[in-house]
Amino acid sequence: MSIGHLDTLVSVDTLAAALGDPSLRLVDARAVLTDPAAGRAAWVASHLPGAVHADLDRDLSEHALAGQGRHPLPSADAFARRLGEWGIGPQHAVVVYDAGDGSMAAARFWWLLKLLGHRRVAVLDGGLAAWRAAGLAETAAADAPAPLSSYPATGFDRARIADAGDLLSRLGEAPGWLLDARGGERFRGEVEPIDPVAGHVPGALNRPFAQNLRDGRFRPAAELRAELEPLLHGRAPSDTVLMCGSGVTACHLLLAMEHAGLPGARVYAGSWSGWIADPSRPVATGAA
Repeated sequence: MSIGHLDTLVSVDTLAAALGDPSLRLVDARAVLTDPAAGRAAWVASHLPGAVHADLDRDLSEHALAGQGRHPLPSADAFARRLGEWGIGPQHAVVVYDAGDGSMAAARFWWLLKLLGHRRVAVLDGGLAAWRAAGLAETAAADAPAPLSSYPATGFDRARIADAGDLLSRLGEAPGWLLDARGGERFRGEVEPIDPVAGHVPGALNRPFAQNLRDGRFRPAAELRAELEPLLHGRAPSDTVLMCGSGVTACHLLLAMEHAGLPGARVYAGSWSGWIADPSRPVATGAA
């Protein structure tokens, strides 16, 4: 069975029925922020049949870049080479999953592939947890597809990526132009377990990414739209920037907005960790 159209989310049942489709490519993006080796170790132990592993730090980030946050974007060329090594080309339908703990790194991969212009890519709703709950097949075999040449792309779509300069130029605008996907206590500056400075960018509104989920899956599109659209304060989604701690859970919020029929928002890739790399940039605390 062909998996058909892919854009945002795909269900466990749909994916299970499509296993064996030669045009299908699976990507395991499991990651643990506090243990960089844990994601690949989990993939080695067991994964969906045919899935390759995309490492958040090695494949979906470029840590040699300074001042751009804890997970700077990889170069488009480097990401394209990795896609080729994984046997992924423009002709393939791609489904990416993670552990089911918020689809964080899976959403990052989804966004990066979208930035290259890939059309058929979706995140497995509920992730590996939902797959296992359905009692579906896993394997420890490294049976990845045959490699291809580098993915043919001219680069990332920079119009969909925001940087610190974009944010600085918009400070003082009415609310709705910047949404922060971190938990409320971090946004307000009450705690900061990861970054050296607590708080948020002045003018940001808080939308914790966990609010997009119910029982590990994304909430229905209509429910999400009813909550997300008012946060834009009448702006088009394309006029809104999304951020988080390091540019990972912001992709989850982007995925939720796309699922809710609010496409086109940009992601500030450096996010909070990139913003505070320059101590001259202003910081706010408390509720927005």
